[in-house]
Amino acid sequence: MKKLKLLILSLSFFTTAAFATNLTIYKSPYCGCCTAWAEQVEEAGFNVTVVEQANNNQLRKEHSITPELTSCHTAIVDGYAIEGHVPVKDIKRLLREKPAVAGLAVPGMPASSPGMDVPGNSDPYQVIAFREDGKKSVYSEYNMK
Repeated sequence: MKKLKLLILSLSFFTTAAFATNLTIYKSPYCGCCTAWAEQVEEAGFNVTVVEQANNNQLRKEHSITPELTSCHTAIVDGYAIEGHVPVKDIKRLLREKPAVAGLAVPGMPASSPGMDVPGNSDPYQVIAFREDGKKSVYSEYNMK
């Protein structure tokens, strides 16, 4: 019986890893907040690949990320672009609902966003959904008063 329990437990770890979603983050090799965000995404169960590069402008252009949406890093997950410090729960919602958007963005670098995590800071920020045709909408809001 103990062997069966051990086998079941071992298989549960294997299947979780086998079905985890792959996310690739493109970031500067010198950006600590990008690394912190990537670690949070990985802790949430994603298979994270980090590509260090100095400039994401071409990648952003290819994925319909306009200048006003930019932040410090860009990620790609299941064909969607994730720009900046988008919370994991919004990424999971995006993958679950599969809306007709190019991706999600948290423009700039809000101090209260994941990866920034400035203690005691509750700066309001929005997660913006954007489409290939340039249309944008608020996907979620945080710390709004």
